Amino acid sequence: MNTFGFLKSDRRLLRAEPDFRPMARLLQVNWLYVLLVCVLAGVGYIALYSAGGGSAKPFAGPQMVRFGFGLVMMIAVSLVSPRILRMASMPIYLLSVTLLALVLRMGHVGKGAERWINLAGMQFQPSEFAKIGLVLMLATWFHRIGNERMGNPLRLIPPALLTLLPVLLVLKEPNLGTATIIGVIGATMFFAAGMRLWQILLLVAPLPFMGKLIYSHLHDYQKARIDTFLHPEHDPLGAGYNIIQSKIALGSGGMWGEGYLHGSQGQLNFLPEKQTDFIFTMIGEEWGFVGGIAVITLLGTLVMGGMLIAIRSRNQFGRLLGLGIAMDFFLYCAVNLSMVMGAIPVGGVPLPLISYGGSAMLTMMFGFGLLMSAWVHRNERDPGTEDDDDD
Repeated sequence: MNTFGFLKSDRRLLRAEPDFRPMARLLQVNWLYVLLVCVLAGVGYIALYSAGGGSAKPFAGPQMVRFGFGLVMMIAVSLVSPRILRMASMPIYLLSVTLLALVLRMGHVGKGAERWINLAGMQFQPSEFAKIGLVLMLATWFHRIGNERMGNPLRLIPPALLTLLPVLLVLKEPNLGTATIIGVIGATMFFAAGMRLWQILLLVAPLPFMGKLIYSHLHDYQKARIDTFLHPEHDPLGAGYNIIQSKIALGSGGMWGEGYLHGSQGQLNFLPEKQTDFIFTMIGEEWGFVGGIAVITLLGTLVMGGMLIAIRSRNQFGRLLGLGIAMDFFLYCAVNLSMVMGAIPVGGVPLPLISYGGSAMLTMMFGFGLLMSAWVHRNERDPGTEDDDDD
């Protein structure tokens, strides 16, 4: 088997591509889903406006400019044929890995880690882009080999290496939270692609015995996060300050909240990182339990919508692509919400489209564009598998 023969195959299949009719495809975009994405970005604007002290500067205004650009990109990507996306998957993956490698050589240091590089005068976090690159690459690979060939363990070695490479590079930054998310996304796509149960058990069996080994190789600040998670009261003015203030703010919101622009912890700057990692805490404080549940419901609706798009796709590539993007969004939300509520250690994972930040915003909008592409082309039955090439 030619390992990456799908590139040649998809170039051949492009000759059979139907005439590109952008208006017809534009009408097939799931505009209800797009509307929900816009509503979520609107929630982000409201929260960041409050985080800026009742001003669009310095957070809410720039965030909306990025969202406007991301929305145009999302719609444009939704019109792209899956065949073109498969051809582009390898270059996109290699670009993401190259950027991760560049971070280790010329990255910007922030809070003890190298996670950003400067591109055209803007700071960019390649680990966010790497998740999208991996989803595209794995969806292309598993589409290529087909479900019936998943029983051969040798077929799983290349995608396992493709997953392991970005995980190791992100761990090197170090960024344990994002590396874990990348690994979980990869594992989910392996399972959805038809990985056999005995293969899954073989992979996960050693994990319970590796906890102590993994802990011994963590950086000091990562160990401190775990210790703080277990006993935040031991250092209430130091390492435990963030999570303690977050819990105070969430609790003070009560059922209906303290009122917009009137949250005591947020407006008096007791709440750290209120525009990024702890933005949901501000929402809970000002809008209360009801407002928090409304936002969680909106996030859950977007996750379920992504899963339904994956299920409705009639080709393996679209199913895996939709699942990978939906899982990425879900993990963003689950990790951030669990973190600010004190259920897991603080890990620096933003709340998508609500937290302030350009890298997460633009890469998530690109991901939503891929999701919409899977929806627009959901009825296509693409003959791009190995079996077809053998005929």
